[in-house]
Amino acid sequence: MKRLRGFTFVELMVVVTIMVILISMAIPIYNRAIIRAKESVLKNNLFTLRTVIDNYTYDKQKAPQQLQDLVTDGYLQKLPFDPMTGNNQWRTTMEDASQSVSQSEPGIFDVNSMSDKMALDGTAYRDW
Repeated sequence: MKRLRGFTFVELMVVVTIMVILISMAIPIYNRAIIRAKESVLKNNLFTLRTVIDNYTYDKQKAPQQLQDLVTDGYLQKLPFDPMTGNNQWRTTMEDASQSVSQSEPGIFDVNSMSDKMALDGTAYRDW
């Protein structure tokens, strides 16, 4: 009688088990790479916003009253998105009136993320 060629159930189970182990190792690495990319975008967006706020303050001799002023006056085409929250809402810090450039109109001094999440390095995104 002619024997049929093929894989046994045990051989198939070994291959499937190896594939599951490899995939279970790859998923956390993939997720961590996505988080690192988002963190990089957040750092870049914060750097850009802070630089533009400084440029606006230097040029206009007063800080912007709201972030939309940066777009209105042509310093930005549009407000950048916060990759951690998925929107363009930022937590702003107003400057102290006694230390502002224009003491009659203190404006935005700094921006931070509105996210409650923690970064891979253990710090909160809102503290960046």
